[in-house]
Amino acid sequence: MRKFILSFWCMLSLCVIGMAQGHEGHDHSHDHGDHAHGTEAHDGHAQGGDHGGCFHHEEQFNPGNVAFHHISDQNVYSIGPLQLPLPVMVYAQNGGWDFFSSGKFHPDGHGVGEYAYNKYVLFEGMIHRVADESFPGGHINLGPHNVGEKEIDGRKRVFVCYGGNQYEALYKSTADGGLFGGGITNFYDFSLTKNVVSMFLVFFLLGWMFIGIARAYKKREGQAPSGLQSFIEPIFVFIQDEVAKPFLGHKWETYLPYLMALFFGILGLNLFGQIPFLGNANVTGNLAFTAVLAIFTFLVVNLSGNKHYWEHTLWMPGVPAWLKIFILTPVEILGLFIKPLTLMLRLFANITAGHMVLVIFVGLIFVFAQGNWGGVLGTSIGSGLLTIFMMSIELLVAFIQAFVFTILTASYIGAATEEAHH
Repeated sequence: MRKFILSFWCMLSLCVIGMAQGHEGHDHSHDHGDHAHGTEAHDGHAQGGDHGGCFHHEEQFNPGNVAFHHISDQNVYSIGPLQLPLPVMVYAQNGGWDFFSSGKFHPDGHGVGEYAYNKYVLFEGMIHRVADESFPGGHINLGPHNVGEKEIDGRKRVFVCYGGNQYEALYKSTADGGLFGGGITNFYDFSLTKNVVSMFLVFFLLGWMFIGIARAYKKREGQAPSGLQSFIEPIFVFIQDEVAKPFLGHKWETYLPYLMALFFGILGLNLFGQIPFLGNANVTGNLAFTAVLAIFTFLVVNLSGNKHYWEHTLWMPGVPAWLKIFILTPVEILGLFIKPLTLMLRLFANITAGHMVLVIFVGLIFVFAQGNWGGVLGTSIGSGLLTIFMMSIELLVAFIQAFVFTILTASYIGAATEEAHH
């Protein structure tokens, strides 16, 4: 049990670090320099004291945009329409460290802040920073609808209206190297985001649950399980007997705590993310999180590899040298990295797709809301039934993806520790 809990907290620590520099999956294309636009405000409104807003305009409901907003990581925690503030820890290249609460932005129901703080603003729940030195620091009242998004040259950028000017607000720096439209900007965000808080909540709940179950086994030694014991024990025994033992042989006890930490950690986060209106967490649908889990597996597998494993990976015996040099060895080395990559992408894609489909189904109601009442009623019934069906599928996927990640990890470890057969 101690090894089990230790595995949980090791994963939690590295996942928090990884998600601090993770990417949300949006198209955050932007230029990576300390630049901003000081153009005249949209519609000619001076925004120093005019709180009419220069981004206040009606748009057609877009289920896709709502779905992307739903799965994104944010600096506020949403419970229904409530926007609960979270601690903010940011570092700017020309401003140093700042520690404050996201409540200083006074976010509305959509996570858009009506205030700026030390050149930071909040748009759709995520922090941005104005790069222009002429933009004032301190706590600034922007008013409603003065932080918005515009598309320039096919790329979406966030702007702030203030004092009759528009200032570009850059996205946080991300470690994707531009692969997903991110990169290095003028600030770094190390805040406790919605996904990080959800991880802490789930891991604390799991820790409390398993410590309580362990104590119950000590008190009720030799008795039939009851309560949570009767629910967890069949799952625990299934992973032990059907995954750990068949794939790992006599070494199954060594790796069982890690496998259990993977399975219950992923399962707990998957199930927590399906609770309606409670944060809308999408932790296992975040590439940074799944990448950290994949890196853990990569290290465990390759650090556990024996002589037989590395011999067949780097220099297969009994095979012509030219075949090993030009084909087999490069393919085997590439396979070392493809295995964790597939683990990362499989979990991310399945969970993200499920969240997006649910939101899009619900969004169909609003798409057809402008039609006649018969169409609205029919769409509402159809979307409601589809959503209930998808939630049932998502519940099944939550268990399946946790199991798949665990069994593939066990198979990779088993292949790395398998003894040679003569």
